[in-house]
Amino acid sequence: MIYSIKADRASFKTVEFEPGFNVILAERTKESTDKDSRNGLGKSTLIEIIHFCLGGNKGETLSKPELDNWTFTVELDIAGKHTKVSRNTSRSMQSRIVVECDFSDWPIQPDIDKKVGLPAFSRNDWNKLLGTFLFGLPFYSDDVKYQPSFRSLISYFIRKNSHLGAFLNPFQQFKKQQDWDIQVNNAFLLGLDWEFSSKLQILKDRKKVIEQIKNEAQSGILSSLMGSIGELEALMVRLDAQVQQEHEQLSGFKVHPQYAKIESEANDITRRIHDLANDDITDKTILNHYEKSLADEIDAKPESVMKVYSEAGFYFPDNITKKIEDVLNFHKQVVANRRDFLKVEIDRLKREIGNRDRKKEELSIKRSELMMILKYHGALEEYTQLQNRHQNIVSELQNVKVKIESLKKFELGKSSLAIDTELLFQEAKVDISQRQIQKEKAILLFNENSKALYDAPGALSIDITKTGFKYGVNIERSGSHGIGNMKIFCYDLMLAQLWSGKVPSPQLLIHDSILFADVDERQKAHAIELAGKKSERLGFQYICTLNSDSIPTSDFSTDFDLNKYVRCTFTDATEDGGLLGIRF
Repeated sequence: MIYSIKADRASFKTVEFEPGFNVILAERTKESTDKDSRNGLGKSTLIEIIHFCLGGNKGETLSKPELDNWTFTVELDIAGKHTKVSRNTSRSMQSRIVVECDFSDWPIQPDIDKKVGLPAFSRNDWNKLLGTFLFGLPFYSDDVKYQPSFRSLISYFIRKNSHLGAFLNPFQQFKKQQDWDIQVNNAFLLGLDWEFSSKLQILKDRKKVIEQIKNEAQSGILSSLMGSIGELEALMVRLDAQVQQEHEQLSGFKVHPQYAKIESEANDITRRIHDLANDDITDKTILNHYEKSLADEIDAKPESVMKVYSEAGFYFPDNITKKIEDVLNFHKQVVANRRDFLKVEIDRLKREIGNRDRKKEELSIKRSELMMILKYHGALEEYTQLQNRHQNIVSELQNVKVKIESLKKFELGKSSLAIDTELLFQEAKVDISQRQIQKEKAILLFNENSKALYDAPGALSIDITKTGFKYGVNIERSGSHGIGNMKIFCYDLMLAQLWSGKVPSPQLLIHDSILFADVDERQKAHAIELAGKKSERLGFQYICTLNSDSIPTSDFSTDFDLNKYVRCTFTDATEDGGLLGIRF
């Protein structure tokens, strides 16, 4: 129940309500002209304020700059406690809802708002709390993707402005409401298995994914991204063999702590052996030259010397012969000295070559020892590289297996989806048959409401199909004006009647005057009286806004006095006659 609606501005007209039936009246005065309008008096704005304080978005009116930094307060019962709920329209403060009551046993506690110094909830937490306290929704239920929400549910009891699509049909409370949201929330309100629609929507999502994959596969995209199952299985076999081979290699890998040092030493020995071999080549070339020179060395003869001089045009007397012999002796000495030099050099080169051969042998033995260590051991860095490469191959193998499994699931997806959908459909049919009493109660109430208005039977149909719940309403009364709106009225009243006996429950139903527009006077009178009687008898609060000149006074029952239910009257006679006390 709502007790009052207030604002922090003196111009605002506080509205107070009573249990049961309440009327907010917009009155056309004698002084007003045809140019005056009651559209801006505040009837719809009052409903905007209620939604705003109950965690909804700012409506069209509350978004006006003239109403920036206004604080509205709604006093109502929440969880059996008289509660004051305040919310400011400014951008910096509208995300916080100030609550004043005993909330010590609530599942979540508010913070102290620094700007106002009062307990406040975030908008998200406030909506969750209201869902729990007014409809019994579980407080922590974020893991369910498609589920009833407080904002959707409350909008069937407090329908928003007509331009948002609140009066399109009984089952839809705003223009762009998704089909799953319509099915889930109406099923919840009617006491049916709303989880059927939730699970069905998940299956519909799966179907969309499968259809998308199918389209991609047909266009060749999937094949280029993943390959065929046969190709992937061949790749899997190759990768699996590689994984096993690398696993064995890693299992037998021995890490030597000084591997790098030993490897460097072995490389150094190899370089030294190469240097010794290069020196051998040089010395052996010189040795070969020296040995050949030694073998070719010939002593000079006098005849040869004389022949050389004779050919040069010289004549040698006898007394010159002795001098030539001296020359020959000198030459022999030079030759002898050269031979001695060559022999010494040849011996030296042979010794150095021999020494290098022994050194090369020693180094070769040492290198062999080092190479044996390197053969049976490895470096830590090498082991790490092998291990990393192995992990990459293992990861690639796993990815291929996932792709194979995904492709197999895709191939089985449509049949599996059909089976799951059929099983869910069969479960839903069994469940709705078990809820037949609840279903019939809703149908009978709607029927009674429509008969009270038109003296003709009305039909609320609730069917279960493979596409979800299928709802429909019909009132057999052709030629009547506004019958579509009266279908909504009968449905909303039926929901209020169903929920009047539940705990927790909103115990509330609010209708804007737009619902009664274009409705025949007699049916309008019957609807107002019916809502008044049902709310008084069942104990829920009914609030409606009406225009004074559209009240079907002559069609009311003789014992029905609408005036005693009028809680507040707005007028267009003065500038401050509306709810807000200002015009803009």
